[in-house]
Amino acid sequence: MEYKRIRLETVGHVALLYLCRPHRHNAIDLLMARELLAALGHLAEDASVRAMVVTGEGERAFCAGADMAEAAADPQVGTTVVRAVGEVLRFPKPVVAAVNGYAYGAGAILAIYCDLRLACPEARFRFPGAEYGLVTGAAHLPRLIGLGRAKEIVFTARVVEAHEALEMGLVNRIVPKDQLVAQALALAHHMASLSPQALAAAKEVMDLSLGVWEAVQREAHVNQQLRLGQDYQSRFRQASQRVTGRQPPVP
Repeated sequence: MEYKRIRLETVGHVALLYLCRPHRHNAIDLLMARELLAALGHLAEDASVRAMVVTGEGERAFCAGADMAEAAADPQVGTTVVRAVGEVLRFPKPVVAAVNGYAYGAGAILAIYCDLRLACPEARFRFPGAEYGLVTGAAHLPRLIGLGRAKEIVFTARVVEAHEALEMGLVNRIVPKDQLVAQALALAHHMASLSPQALAAAKEVMDLSLGVWEAVQREAHVNQQLRLGQDYQSRFRQASQRVTGRQPPVP
């Protein structure tokens, strides 16, 4: 399949997936979401692929979230982005995020839905759902950083910089930007050399042990209800009006 919004390479038994909208800070529009769904479905079935690395193209951003300008005009965008990002969590093979810049909103969720996260010193994370009247990251953050820290980040929608993210366990290690993808690939290659059946089973068991799916499904349900309310509609409208050629953090 030919892609326009992502770039997919295969390095041995590892798939390397780039988000390719650097002029929009790799914000996920409808086309990118659909391409992600198609690519992840293909890679999940490809027995030659045993692990995956996800990163953003360009120097500034891993992923700025959903494309806010497009989402303001088409409600289908938000729904499809949620589905696409959710497929990363469902992906049956190990996934390493190489966070090469800021990861906001759906981009931050994409990063935490990966199994491991390597980040450059310039990486930033933000879960801004409360600012826009939604829940962002609450289903998954507690399992990574603990309940108290997760509540602080979700309730304040503040930015978490790379070194704090490392200290709290949000990322596994910090790597110089010029070595980031290479080290992520090396880690993925090591995992790909192990038993794929055992890794898939271990991933399933660990997710089951922490009740991941119930929480994720609940977050999706409450956001579906919140999107119908006046609070969300007013907040999202105000936020979308602030888009002036840049892609702000969005849920």
